Amino acid sequence: MDDIPKIGITGMPNVGKTETLKKIIGFLHKAGYVAEGMITESIIKDDERVGFKVKDWQTGEGKTFAHVDFEDKEHVGKYGVDTSALEEIGIPAVEKAITSEDIHIIIIDEIGKMEMLSEKFCETVVAALDSDKPIMITLHKKSRTPLLQDVRRRDDIRILEVTPVNRNLLPYKIEKIVKEKLPPLF
Repeated sequence: MDDIPKIGITGMPNVGKTETLKKIIGFLHKAGYVAEGMITESIIKDDERVGFKVKDWQTGEGKTFAHVDFEDKEHVGKYGVDTSALEEIGIPAVEKAITSEDIHIIIIDEIGKMEMLSEKFCETVVAALDSDKPIMITLHKKSRTPLLQDVRRRDDIRILEVTPVNRNLLPYKIEKIVKEKLPPLF
């Protein structure tokens, strides 16, 4: 299991974790590898982030997961969180990545406070990390929830931090790390 690449990408909010992950997936896709899982994208209105959408990487199907206008939901900071969006879109995408033989790499963006409101999401993250497939995840930097603490303590995952200084070079570094350990495609 030590030779299966498991990469965690962390960093401060808005530093570019998701963009770094997307660049790496693009590089690996060009090399013939197939990734699947979930991506979380910001919803911007008038140059301000007002929410997040969870998307299935392969299908592009998405649903608003957190928004400042979600009044009747659980809240994390200024955002109301709709865990059903995560459970309808994100979790099935990750489960497909775990079980499909046609998928080489599992992606989970992001493991943060909002996502951890879903117990099913937490269980799916653990299943993905325990699988025998390469995985790339993004992690909330400051959160100290039990799941994030467990992920950080794992000795089978390499956690790298995106900063404003390294965000242009880090995708190439991570691509190299992952490609060195991925089985060759025939």
